Amino acid sequence: MQVWPGRPSPLGATWDGKGVNFALFSEHATRVELCLFDEAHHFQEVARLTLPEQTDYVFHGYVPRLKPGQLYGY
Repeated sequence: MQVWPGRPSPLGATWDGKGVNFALFSEHATRVELCLFDEAHHFQEVARLTLPEQTDYVFHGYVPRLKPGQLYGY
């Protein structure tokens, strides 16, 4: 699964019709991992992706082809 640089705003998870941009503010983190889960398999983690960019304390990344309803955590 690919993760592209994405945008630092808006914060949160934003679907654009082709994928999802993730942006999370943290003044103290040195790295942020995005974890994706599969509800059909009892919420098993299916991917762990490092958000590749940081802009003014906002870690961000874009995952193409991800759709609304995807379960995730940081």
